[in-house]
Amino acid sequence: MGTSDKPHFHHAIKFREDICIGCSHCMNVCPTEAIRVAHGKALMHPNRCVDCGECYRVCPVGAIIVEQDDFEEIYKYKNRVALIPAVFTGQFPDSVAPGQILSAVYELGFTHVFEVEEGVDFLSGQFNNYLKQHRDVKPLISPFCPAIVRLIQVKFPTLANNIILLKAPIDITALRARKTLSESGLLPEETGIFYVTPCPAKIVAVKNPVGEEKSVIDGVINMNFLYNKVYKILRHKKDLKEVEGAVPLSQGAVCWSLTNGEASHMKQGRSLAIDEINNVIEFLEKVENEEVDGINFLELRACDESCAGGILCPGNRFLTADKLRKRVPGNLRGAVKKDTGTKNEMNAFLKDNMKLEQVIPRSIMKLDDNLAEAMIKMKRIYELNRMLPQVDCGICGSPSCKSLSEDIVKNEASLKQCIFVQRVMEQNEQLDSSDSVNIMREIWSDKKLDRNILKDGINDIN
Repeated sequence: MGTSDKPHFHHAIKFREDICIGCSHCMNVCPTEAIRVAHGKALMHPNRCVDCGECYRVCPVGAIIVEQDDFEEIYKYKNRVALIPAVFTGQFPDSVAPGQILSAVYELGFTHVFEVEEGVDFLSGQFNNYLKQHRDVKPLISPFCPAIVRLIQVKFPTLANNIILLKAPIDITALRARKTLSESGLLPEETGIFYVTPCPAKIVAVKNPVGEEKSVIDGVINMNFLYNKVYKILRHKKDLKEVEGAVPLSQGAVCWSLTNGEASHMKQGRSLAIDEINNVIEFLEKVENEEVDGINFLELRACDESCAGGILCPGNRFLTADKLRKRVPGNLRGAVKKDTGTKNEMNAFLKDNMKLEQVIPRSIMKLDDNLAEAMIKMKRIYELNRMLPQVDCGICGSPSCKSLSEDIVKNEASLKQCIFVQRVMEQNEQLDSSDSVNIMREIWSDKKLDRNILKDGINDIN
């Protein structure tokens, strides 16, 4: 990381150097080219990472982990609230009723449970009002997926003003829960709200929110972790009763976190839903280049099948999505009943507290604060990239020839790291072969270039 790259973001994705084998799988799949290899280990550029979790999916040795809150943190509070997204109930077998899942969550020590999508019907109305009021901005982009918000900040900064400045359902429901419990006589300082997350990006959205100083949520629980604890209870308590007291959800609310969940609610103009981060990048490039016209609203999700495909979801994403689409509206039970007499007062409270501050662009391509110097560096990157072989082999420790060019200009790499450049320099007697080996050792470590290990392996094969 260069000296000018002061970290902007908190990250839930962490690299275990003691486990990493420097295989470069993570580097090759990172959509923002946030990973390099040096000294045989994967290294993250923190200002490029958007916590999408693609690296986590492909690591063969478990060297990439998701940092989360300790479950014991819930016991610091007298009133322990779980915010359960609909995709959590979709992880379980069809034989398990949603109300039983909720009962098991209570068994773990939570005193109150709210389903995240409880605030969706209110939110969809606010989204449509926002679209009406901002017709001059096209396309408006949903703030639902925090990995996408960060992606726009770092890779498409010119589109930051297109992000809708309204809070996501988890924040709306957390506000609703805190106000409801406070009005029932529970002390706010004794109430802790914990969100069950399907992905690392939403951990970051709580720890380091974009558009607000501090999240109303107190902690985050890994969905895979909670699933295992709940499923253990369900296995040992076959007669677990469903919780009474309905907090009904509409079918649209249940499916909000799935692909097309938001877009299907938008009544103003043309809407489009795109999932999987590389698909999103491809489409945003078209938007940025003004190749797309006539779209009023974009629902963009980093994961394939949206939240059902989050890396912390234990179930199959397609089965989860299918299950939620077939779920009977209103069949999940909760402990807090809605008071219809105060509905208008609650909606007014949410309207007053649901707005976000402007999303600030944080371009990964900022080369210098001085515009003239930045232009000179940009030209140098172009020249270096043209000279390189364009095979994107990754042997230099950077994911592509273009990224190596950028690293060189930022004084974070050397042109000699390119193995093709090394061969040319050796032929021209500008570089000794032993120097080439030493350069490769700096990138890939002594172990990978151990002559004895390689020699013995070759002999065994022969």
